[in-house]
Amino acid sequence: MLVIPSIDLREGRSRVVFWPGVSAGTGSPTDRPERIARRFVELGATVVHLVDLDGARSGAPANLEAVGRIASTVAVPVQVAGGLEGADRIRLAFAAGATRVVLAMSVVEDPALIRDCLAVAGDWLAVGLDPRPERLAAFPWRRPAVPTVEGLVGELVDHGVRRLVLSHGGTRPDDALLASLTRSFDLDVLVAGGIADLDGIRRLRDAGIRGIILGEPLLSGAIDFPAALEAAA
Repeated sequence: MLVIPSIDLREGRSRVVFWPGVSAGTGSPTDRPERIARRFVELGATVVHLVDLDGARSGAPANLEAVGRIASTVAVPVQVAGGLEGADRIRLAFAAGATRVVLAMSVVEDPALIRDCLAVAGDWLAVGLDPRPERLAAFPWRRPAVPTVEGLVGELVDHGVRRLVLSHGGTRPDDALLASLTRSFDLDVLVAGGIADLDGIRRLRDAGIRGIILGEPLLSGAIDFPAALEAAA
């Protein structure tokens, strides 16, 4: 299972300051995302995930310069989320150096948009879903009833989507649901959020998850990256 470090981008910088030597009082802190990405790649990361917070808020990519700096610094795939719900926006992200993109849950209601985006990104496109029941219930669906996670995944697979990012905020992922999804559908499932320790990583590995996306727990030192790689193996 992949362990993918995640960096939140705000105005070209990392939202979370990274200080890998804080416990020993060595090194120096940085909010330069390219330096943070390089450090995790040196430790063994094979993909870097970026969240364009400004882009997610505005509805269009807003940190492409930072994406470009990161892509030119590390020789691994760069996956970007935030403000990319459109074929032209994906082209801009790819031109900046992104190699994978994640679209927001809202695209589920627009099959034509999904097709247009797939025509540009192909298998390197993922759709993000929040599977928590209260989040699904609160979403402004344009349909008579709140869909199930399984139903949404089935729709996306029928449209040609082969990659999902399931976001859980601070809530522990439902291991049984995730295992059911990986058994029932032919697609890669990535999990973000709700992972607090190495046991949580092992549970997701055993559920058949393709990869986990870790942001603040890694940058804060709450989870050690080499230990996470070992737990995911």
